[in-house]
Order: sequence, then C-alpha cells, then structure tokens
Amino acid sequence: MLRVQFTAEDLLGVRFAPEPLPLIELALALVAAQRTDEAAVFGSWRLRLARELPRAALPLLELLRPDGDNPSFVEPALRDFEEALVAVRDGLPRVGPQELTRILARSPGGASSAGWLRGLHDRDRESWDVLEAALRCAHRAVIAPHWAAIGQSFRADVAWRTRLLATHGIKAALASTHPAATWTGTAFEVGLPPDFEIRLAGRGLTLMPSPFWTGRPLLAEHPDGSHMLVYPAMTPLPLVAGGRAEGSLDALLGRTRAAVLQSLTRQRTTSELARDLDISLPSVSEHTRTLRAAGLITTRRDGKAVLHAATGLGVELLLSGG
Repeated sequence: MLRVQFTAEDLLGVRFAPEPLPLIELALALVAAQRTDEAAVFGSWRLRLARELPRAALPLLELLRPDGDNPSFVEPALRDFEEALVAVRDGLPRVGPQELTRILARSPGGASSAGWLRGLHDRDRESWDVLEAALRCAHRAVIAPHWAAIGQSFRADVAWRTRLLATHGIKAALASTHPAATWTGTAFEVGLPPDFEIRLAGRGLTLMPSPFWTGRPLLAEHPDGSHMLVYPAMTPLPLVAGGRAEGSLDALLGRTRAAVLQSLTRQRTTSELARDLDISLPSVSEHTRTLRAAGLITTRRDGKAVLHAATGLGVELLLSGG
C-alpha cells in the first residue's frame, strides 16, 4: 500500500505542477512501453514504439522498469531538457552502492549490463556517453514530436482537477487520481503494492499528471525538497485529439471519452455504448473505468448486464462544457 501522511499544513500546500517535465515524461513513456495494462488504449502505441525506438535508446530499458520504480537520477524534475541532462550527470556520483546493486539486479540485461551501469557510478566517460546518447535519441524519437499533445493532456487534467478541488475539496481531487485511492483520516492511501509510506511533514505536495503513466500514483522528489505525486492523466497520450479539439470537453477528456460521458446522461450498458459509438468493448471498458475513477459515472451490474450512468458531477461537467 502507498500511504502519504498529511498534516493540516500539507493539505494547504498541495499544488499542481506548472507544466510537464521532459525527462520524467520520457522515463514514464519508456516504462509504459514495457507494461501490459491499458491494452485497448496503449496497445497500438506500444507496438509502434517497439518498431520505431532507435537502437541507441535501448540501454534506457535496462534502467527503467515497468513498475515505475526508477532510479531518481535519470528523471530530474527540471523544465529544460539540456539542464536536465546536466542534472543527470551531476546526480550519478550520488548513487549509493545499495541503489547501484538494486539497479543491476533489476536490469534484464544481467551481466551484459553490469559494465556500463557500473561505469555510470564511476563517472566513466564512455558509459556517460552511452546514457547521454540514449536520452537524447529517445527524447528526439518519443517525446519531442508529441510535446504539444503531452502538454494538452497535462493542462486538461489540471483544469479538471482544479475544478474538482474548488467544488469538492482536496480529498476528492486526490482520491480521483486512482480507482484504489482513498483517505483514512489525513492519510492518503492507495491499496496496491509495493508498501511505501511517507510523512510530508509540512513540506506540501506537487501534483503531476502524466499521459504515459497507467499504474498507481508514484512519489518523486521535487527540486525544492518536497515531493511530487505522479498519477495517470485523465486523457492518456494515444487518446489526445489530433489538432484543435472541437470543444473544451473534448480537450479535457478526448473526443471518444467525452462522447461516452455524453451518452450516459441516461443509463446505458457496455454493449450499447460500443454499438452506438462504434468502438470496441475493451475500449468502452477502458473509458468507463477512467470516467468512474474521476467520479463522473457510476457502474453497477444487473444480472449479466453492466450498467453505466453519469453522476451529478458528470452532468455538471457536461452542462459547463468542461
């Protein structure tokens, strides 16, 4: 279980990150490429990335694992890509022996990875060149072409949760970051492994939606000494509408997900949604899961049928246009 202990001061210090960060998004994109969940949404994207990811970027897959528990030095929370690369190099000597051992043990390359990974810790120039080339190459192929869409997903999520926070409070805003998220007193909890607990101790929390991350919220260090909570954005990258969205609701949810919500002003089954919107049953399930996690719809089973309907919050969003 993930447990984040808040003080009253921490609850007042929750804020949203101003923008996505390039190396964090790169790390999460390469993590997403190795995951098997959210198949209906990310399946085609993963297959395309597997074909198109340049060979020079492959060493990053020896550092970045599917559970998102990545070495912090490779994903500094900096806005400028070049400054972030410098921070990666400066952070290498501070990787302790235990962290290095953990990285080596987790690497799928085993012994073949040990040389260059150990070289990173020793500031070996050749190993640094391998890592820098991999980061530059992967950023150029995976992040740079889609930066506008990444920003669109980020801004839409922040706009929605800011509205949720203003209307229903900080606990509702944080609980909506994952279906398994809940509160026990002033402790934010997500009942999924691995176990990790942290006390914010008055340092506050920065919220960071990512269009690539699909798992439970992650905690990362913020440059100011506080923590960041990285969570799945409501609109993952493959669902970001191409070009200009027709309305603010499309920009927030993505066109298909907005259409699902609009269809649920009256109760509908999963099969009815798939038929009327001309999308697959797995795709409907992915969309309704996310809408349900955000508190916009409810789902109940009636015999063999699964029935969905918009909540009051979902109707409010539709009436406001997003």
